[in-house]
Amino acid sequence: MHTVRRLGTLPQPPRVTLASLIAATMLLSACEGGQAVNPADSASAAPTPVPTVQTTARPSAETLAQGLKHPWGLAILDNGEMLVTERGGQLWRLSADGQQRQPVRGVPPVWAQSQGGLLDVVADSGDQPWVYWSYAEPGTGREAGLAGTAVARGRLVGTQLQDVQVIFRQQPKVDHGNHFGSRIVLGPDNTLFIGLGDRQQDNPRSPDTRFAQNLGAHLGKVIRIQRDGSPAPGNPSWNGQAALPGIWSLGHRNIQAAALNPQTGALWVAEHGPQGGDELNIVTAGGNFGWPLHSYGCPYGSLPGKGCQVGDGQHGPGFIEPITTWVPLSMAPSGMAFYTGNRYPGWQGSLFVGALRGAALWRMTLDGDRVTGREALYEGELGRVRDVRQGPDGLLYVLTDAADDGRVIRLTPSGS
Repeated sequence: MHTVRRLGTLPQPPRVTLASLIAATMLLSACEGGQAVNPADSASAAPTPVPTVQTTARPSAETLAQGLKHPWGLAILDNGEMLVTERGGQLWRLSADGQQRQPVRGVPPVWAQSQGGLLDVVADSGDQPWVYWSYAEPGTGREAGLAGTAVARGRLVGTQLQDVQVIFRQQPKVDHGNHFGSRIVLGPDNTLFIGLGDRQQDNPRSPDTRFAQNLGAHLGKVIRIQRDGSPAPGNPSWNGQAALPGIWSLGHRNIQAAALNPQTGALWVAEHGPQGGDELNIVTAGGNFGWPLHSYGCPYGSLPGKGCQVGDGQHGPGFIEPITTWVPLSMAPSGMAFYTGNRYPGWQGSLFVGALRGAALWRMTLDGDRVTGREALYEGELGRVRDVRQGPDGLLYVLTDAADDGRVIRLTPSGS
């Protein structure tokens, strides 16, 4: 049975209605050039099945590091060294070959329960780069016992984080342990995108507009801020509706994969559906992606089939359609990378997304903004794939999730 948990105080502005949200997305924003999306101009056709493609010369999987405890995020520095988070709260700095591992000091306390803990990590360029990480932050004072997604940054000097500051805090905090989202992406012009989950507050059996559809809460949103935490110019104004600062899009369930398309600069995300209905979305300013009012997935415990899809499945024309989905079973997406190198024959321009369910690395071929083919690589061989990144050497690195033996894996081209 789905129950809504205790919440911290919902910040002002107050809750908005579904009708007003749809109206807002159909008008242009006037705030600093930010523009809301008219759903009529967005993809309103339901996604169609995608044919299977097959890699003929599959790269070998080489383990660089192992023995990690529920690793979650992987960042690769300019010199090939790596940063790896463990959900329990440890950040590691690994040598480029993965053989040496040193703890990084300076990470603030995390709420390491259920799906919470130390989560994603990304890094700027440079010898002493700014590092950004997301985590479940424990509440204090009136919010004691609650937790929410937060993002902090610090300058990495050796194995010490200096000048640490929290640059984003989810509002409100809740006492549920799931759906922290937490993928973070370095955007252009010194911006930062944060993909959030609905903290499992939305109930697809009786959907409403209190959480992922509420501009007065961060739950189920994509946030866009400056890298120092200040407001980013060009965000939607939501047609003057009261909204928390930084909201870029709404109607998301649980974003755990995100990357910028190098060809277009657009933010792509993959998010968990309920029972089936995982989605790949192109996130646009002011976009509403429908959760929890529409999903190609079903409430947990439903018999698989179209008849149980939330809101009859189809998102359009009122909400933005995903560009591909996984039905009737979820693959549980986590981690994303557009491959721009030339080390793997036939893979240049492909999109890679990790899968926790089925323990695979999904490869998708693209034609502009369309997915033209996809395949599940290494299915059942590597373990639960939590993250995937391209290194400065043009190779792909995969992070697998396990309680005591998470691994960093490098994909080595055939014949190397």
